Amino acid sequence: MSVTIKDVAREANVSVATVSRALNGHENVAEAVRKRVMAVATQLRYSPHHAARSLSSRRTHTIGVVLPDLHGEFFSELMRGIDQVARERGLHLLVSSYHGDPAGQGAALRAMRGRVDGLLVMSPFVDGAGVVRDNLSPGMPAVLMNSSLAGADLPAVSVDNHGGAREMVRHLAGVGHRRIAFIAGPADNFDAAERLRGYRDGLVASLPGAQPWVLQGDFDEASGHRAGLELLAADERPDAVFAANDMMALGCLFALNHAGVRVPQDIAIAGFDDIPLARYVHPSLTTMGVDIGELGGRALRTLLDTIAPDDGSGAGDAMAPLIPQLMVRDSSIATTGGNRRVPATPDA
Repeated sequence: MSVTIKDVAREANVSVATVSRALNGHENVAEAVRKRVMAVATQLRYSPHHAARSLSSRRTHTIGVVLPDLHGEFFSELMRGIDQVARERGLHLLVSSYHGDPAGQGAALRAMRGRVDGLLVMSPFVDGAGVVRDNLSPGMPAVLMNSSLAGADLPAVSVDNHGGAREMVRHLAGVGHRRIAFIAGPADNFDAAERLRGYRDGLVASLPGAQPWVLQGDFDEASGHRAGLELLAADERPDAVFAANDMMALGCLFALNHAGVRVPQDIAIAGFDDIPLARYVHPSLTTMGVDIGELGGRALRTLLDTIAPDDGSGAGDAMAPLIPQLMVRDSSIATTGGNRRVPATPDA
């Protein structure tokens, strides 16, 4: 005869409900009890019947993740954070990418219906919350990641992009740079818009009277390289270049290095995100550090609390943005003691 959940409960001297909560990763189970249940389940070789469990509970124990792209270190780190929490809770992930196409995003969201217990969605479009709302099945729990909240009654986790960009401008101005160019991200991208706004406000606060110098980018290395070539051809070059993400900063750095421009002696460079590669290029990249893995992990923890609320102790964390850390490295000013971390000042 196959081992049942009642057998596990009897051997562990707990209720069937406690066994279910322990095996499903709920937090309202004492750690000692959880370990005892898991040990008994392993000893008895108990294997939950997921199909039957889904029919009785109407849960799939699968979380949907809908992202604009899967390429690049940012999304790799984001998925690492999500996956770590999913494995801790015994959950599966169903991941879809819509390659930055709003229509594709809607199709991906609709394809998740009936297949997942909840959704993590990164909708970078300025009006992304509306796209999500219009394509979610009724009652589907969802958490937005770095998306505009306008018109959406959904919890969200985000990064203080505006405050981080202001802090970077303050740093660059503080080490003597006066002509600071900015490589912006896609015009319809929420993160990009907030970082551009922070750059402009940073100039007003740190360099009164300075004129914005904005070049268009697309959050990839190629667009950063094109922006670097454009700056090299300008009649007057900037003192510093602040790119809205690290990939564009690295593309610009390659263009300047190839042209024999010394960084940071001739032109300083800074980015945003602190992807793992940022510290290993030459010169190492000054950037605004974002704990991208924590962004993903926090999003999933928030979603799970929405699906099966505990005491609500973590509910406030969802609305409090992650504060970027200023990582001062060699590309903006020579350093001798490794990275210097400076928290960005959060927006009021």
